[in-house]
Amino acid sequence: MSFKEYINRAKLAPEEGDIIEIMDVRSRVFSNALVNAQREIPSVCCTYNADITAFWQEYEKLKKSCGYSLPFNTLMIKLLVEGLKIAPRLNAHIEYDHHSTSGRLIIKKHINVTVPFCTEDGTTIQVKAQHLEDKNLAEISAQLEELKYRLSKTGTDHAYFDVAAQRMAGYVAKRKVSTTFAQFISAYFGKNKISKFSKLFRKKKHSGGQKKKYEGLRADDFTEGTVCFTNWGTLYDRLDVNVTYITPMYPSVFLLAAGRVKDETYAFKDDDGKVDIGTKKVLPLTLIFDHKIGGATDIMPFIRKMDEVFENPEIIHSW
Repeated sequence: MSFKEYINRAKLAPEEGDIIEIMDVRSRVFSNALVNAQREIPSVCCTYNADITAFWQEYEKLKKSCGYSLPFNTLMIKLLVEGLKIAPRLNAHIEYDHHSTSGRLIIKKHINVTVPFCTEDGTTIQVKAQHLEDKNLAEISAQLEELKYRLSKTGTDHAYFDVAAQRMAGYVAKRKVSTTFAQFISAYFGKNKISKFSKLFRKKKHSGGQKKKYEGLRADDFTEGTVCFTNWGTLYDRLDVNVTYITPMYPSVFLLAAGRVKDETYAFKDDDGKVDIGTKKVLPLTLIFDHKIGGATDIMPFIRKMDEVFENPEIIHSW
């Protein structure tokens, strides 16, 4: 074995025949957010299986009578919004300095929910649904449909380049010059540079001398919201796993994750005291929040609100 081969094996370098995928601009931006979240957020995670039997029945009624498209995800986002009104400290951004051990919690006026969308090629894109605090269910549904349409008209590489540029400007404003310089250099030079990066700057020419109206999403639609929502249950209709941990997107402090709605059998006593077997609909929910903002007193109002809605689901008809 040559010295070069010895060194390559020591550093676990790729071998002949391995497939190498260089991160594109979307992956770089998303990975950077996740790494920051893992480093900055000491999280608390709690899970519980919500009995949504009555809630699901009312959802089916509303879905048939409302007159607009109403996926279950949309209803869950509205439930998230209603819970955040009761627990506003979960709808916040946090700033913290490790050296001085000082920081501040910025409780946000608007509720901007980061929602994952699946594109035609199977890629998951995080998009921000904005200003949901005063929107009814029909308006939230319309906004999500619009975001889905605009995403189909979006060149995500261009949009994520704008996001990256915005973040680098933020790093400069926070005097993190070395971080900005390293990201800039790695994007342009070396083996990990972004392929065809220069094309992101090119302006498209439009026939007839008229500029076509841009219908796609912009950088602000991809930046972090005030809270995160994800639903793995929509990815695979036979999925039977519970989400146990996902990092909130820093600087957000809260994430709600939903699994797949499933039927479960359970034993109960009837009015005569006899044991019988029944079926109920269960929704696995995972709530993850930044422990720096506090403890159980911050999450309990949100959980109580969800329980209140699940036990009195007729309220969704007024949403």
